[in-house]
Amino acid sequence: MIFRRVLLALIAAACFATAASVLVVALAFALYALVEPALGAAGAAATVAGTTAALMAMGGLLIALAARPRKAAVPAAPAAPEGILERALAFIRQKPVLAGAAAVGAGLLAVRNPKYLGEVLRAFLDGKPLAK
Repeated sequence: MIFRRVLLALIAAACFATAASVLVVALAFALYALVEPALGAAGAAATVAGTTAALMAMGGLLIALAARPRKAAVPAAPAAPEGILERALAFIRQKPVLAGAAAVGAGLLAVRNPKYLGEVLRAFLDGKPLAK
């Protein structure tokens, strides 16, 4: 059941990416057809390439600006994590490689036997101990 949902999510993401690619190509053709009578074939191709480069530069600039850390007015001392979620996030920040390896291991375990994953999620969400 879980594997099927993951597979359907991956298929949906692939369909979305394909539709976005088709849209970009169609817009490039439309821009080419719009400027070709005035500029000729070479000018229209240069216009499409320049527009694409400008859009990529703006996107890169926006991503770079969004990735910059914001400066806090007063540096606050990190609080001790209280709940399980805060502790897990603190662990992931401190040891990302180990957390990634654990995530891959948990994913492989979930693929091989989804019953274990269901039990863990049920116990985590309900707050009940695991059945033995």
